[in-house]
Amino acid sequence: MSVLGVASFVILWWLSFFVMLPMGVRNHDEAGVETRPGVERAAPAVPNILRKAGYAAILAGVLWIIGFALLTTGTISLRPPA
Repeated sequence: MSVLGVASFVILWWLSFFVMLPMGVRNHDEAGVETRPGVERAAPAVPNILRKAGYAAILAGVLWIIGFALLTTGTISLRPPA
């Protein structure tokens, strides 16, 4: 895998991760959890960061494989037309 392949996977992972972050988040009020002093009420009660990072890795891998397949089969090309 080239540096371009790794860089594109990292970019896809970050995009997927930021898309996953707000999904399923409930703040302390919605979850019915009492907040302690110094804790923001709007902060997620259970953020599930590692689970979301794993889902983002799966989504980024699927998107990367689709992009790789499209580029290697010639369906799309990054070269300018001759």
